[in-house]
Amino acid sequence: MRDGRDARFARAVRMKRVPVLIAGGGPVGMTLARTLASFGVRCLLVERNASTTRHPKMDITNGRSMELFRRLGLVDELRAVGVAEDNNFDVSWITSLAREAGGRELHRFRYPSVTAKRAEIRRNNDGAQPREPAMRVSQAVIEPVLRRAIVDDPLVEARWGVAFEDFEQDGSGVTATLRTTETGASETVRCDFLAGCDGGSSTVRERLGIGLEGKAAVAHRYMIHFRSEARDLLQSFGIAWHYQTDKGTLIAQDDVDTWTLQTRPPAGVDPAAIDPHATLDAWAGRPFARDILVANPWFTHLLVAERYGSGRVFLAGDAAHQYIPTGGYGMNTGIGDAVDLGWKLAATLRGFARTGLLASYEGERRPVGLRNRRASERHTDVRIAIANLYRTVADPDALGQGIARLGNAENESWGIELGYRYDGVDGDPVAYRPTTAPGARLPSVFLHDGSALYDRLGPWFTLLRFGDSDPSPLIDAAPVPLETAIVDDPSIAPIYEANLVLVRPDTHVAWRGNACRDGAAVWAQVLDGGLAAPTREHA
Repeated sequence: MRDGRDARFARAVRMKRVPVLIAGGGPVGMTLARTLASFGVRCLLVERNASTTRHPKMDITNGRSMELFRRLGLVDELRAVGVAEDNNFDVSWITSLAREAGGRELHRFRYPSVTAKRAEIRRNNDGAQPREPAMRVSQAVIEPVLRRAIVDDPLVEARWGVAFEDFEQDGSGVTATLRTTETGASETVRCDFLAGCDGGSSTVRERLGIGLEGKAAVAHRYMIHFRSEARDLLQSFGIAWHYQTDKGTLIAQDDVDTWTLQTRPPAGVDPAAIDPHATLDAWAGRPFARDILVANPWFTHLLVAERYGSGRVFLAGDAAHQYIPTGGYGMNTGIGDAVDLGWKLAATLRGFARTGLLASYEGERRPVGLRNRRASERHTDVRIAIANLYRTVADPDALGQGIARLGNAENESWGIELGYRYDGVDGDPVAYRPTTAPGARLPSVFLHDGSALYDRLGPWFTLLRFGDSDPSPLIDAAPVPLETAIVDDPSIAPIYEANLVLVRPDTHVAWRGNACRDGAAVWAQVLDGGLAAPTREHA
């Protein structure tokens, strides 16, 4: 008996221990690792695949995600691998790319390049703009940048080719089983918290017994990812981010030689029997030279996890929500998950938080997941309506006018991108109206000296002071690192709606008011997962 106890004790001593274990090394898992490291928290990330993805998956990182990547010090490295900053984000509906065979452009929704958007942001300094423009980039390109960022960080241990297999949790931590895919060797790791960022077929979610709500296998799709220098055809109406017909969408991954066609398998046809070369020729309108990199069928989903975790285990990214790609909400929603969960885990592990802070992760992020699922479904309905126009409207001019009337909200839903809030208010999904209501994203502006207000925010909490109100009650009672920024710019002060605005690490507003008599009470609520709305004494 004693020998058995001694053996178990020896195994426990040898067991690797880490504050946070991240299952899954996609963009969400790597962003979570970077977030934790930025707050001084160690983590172990494991990814069952031997390398980053070869699949394009997503093709835009929206402005909100780029704001968050800027906070993590990654924006320059990411911009360096994105599409050229002078190239547009246009979405063009066509009959065919083969102009010589009568193909024509029906309607083009025009969107500015990164360069032009930066100028627009500066010009319209009203708080309604993002700090950063969106970026056109393939997930296959963005993942190596994120990988380099975390493998060079001493607080992150990142292992590819290591599969997460199982876990057990108790009141003080989580014990996880890992397996090296090449050798089959198993390892046991003990962590304080486990984050399941392991995709749509999440092992973590399955082991928690958490189901998915919504619609599975909404539609069958077929993806062809290829290289081609046939820009005379593939850009026959000029540079565009997307060329679209009722049969599918051609995505220009880099505007040079890498492209992806997302189309639908013909009814009744076994996807395994599809000839990707014939499919490309038929969609484009004539044969052209190319090298196919990946071709495979897949299903779209509209699903959100019933819960975003249990106990010391949490879900983020595709493990928590899966969308039709219309609107680009999959990875971008996941980046928001990673930052929200990351700062809350860090605050808890560093002893700043109360018990309710981690519980607030689900309360804040799941409504966003549901909201974005609804938006993705609405955008898909518009695409279905456009496909019906292709079948019923013979005149190309009338078809183009019909497409214009239906619009392109999937690339214009600024309320979804910038306007999501954590106070239960579900605002306009298209129009974004800046506000500092607790729970809202802090509006971004440039100050009279040309600097960005966002760039004056500290890594943890920041107290913005716009007037002569006394900030000392909040400063003196702060149980977490706090920086104070005096904003002496009367022209932008009305945007922020109060003399004092307390900003969280994820740039969401925690509290606002013209005065604060009880700073300890505000902090107690904020660090227990609440949003401290101003009372009469604060107003």
